[in-house]
Amino acid sequence: MKSLINHHWMRRLAILLAGVTLSVSVVNSGVSEVSAKAKDDTTVKSIETLKQSQKRWIQINLAKQRLIAWEGKTPVYAITISTGKKSTPTRIGTFKIQTKFKSTRMRGRDYDVPDVPYAMFYQGSYGIHGAYWHRRFGTPVSHGCVNVAPNHAKWLFNWASVGTAVFIHK
Repeated sequence: MKSLINHHWMRRLAILLAGVTLSVSVVNSGVSEVSAKAKDDTTVKSIETLKQSQKRWIQINLAKQRLIAWEGKTPVYAITISTGKKSTPTRIGTFKIQTKFKSTRMRGRDYDVPDVPYAMFYQGSYGIHGAYWHRRFGTPVSHGCVNVAPNHAKWLFNWASVGTAVFIHK
């Protein structure tokens, strides 16, 4: 017998419910937390300016291992991420996406990973990208980049453009 539940619609419903839940929690704590933890007035002013506009921007909370994509003051997408380990931390600060690659090879002192999907670099070799080699999102395990599940990385890659602001805080 054919299922009466359309999986496509169930996925959309799950995303909608997650967004509503996130919106409530962000309104209660996330936005003020970003402002409260900002290191300087320039960062606070930048966030406030973006919230007054309809511009797209990305917030990365290292303590919560969460990424929120914003359009002005509205959170439009939220996901669990994996950032840098203590020995290879993700840099804190205000950045802008500088380059985007649908697929790239990433190399470091102790890694060489081909076909890294949907990479968006915001400072040198630091970026937000898909990670197909692990499923430990919610735990810091990277070499400093922001690891995202490949399906989420694709969404972010298509949503963000070069120049999109990225705010990373504890």
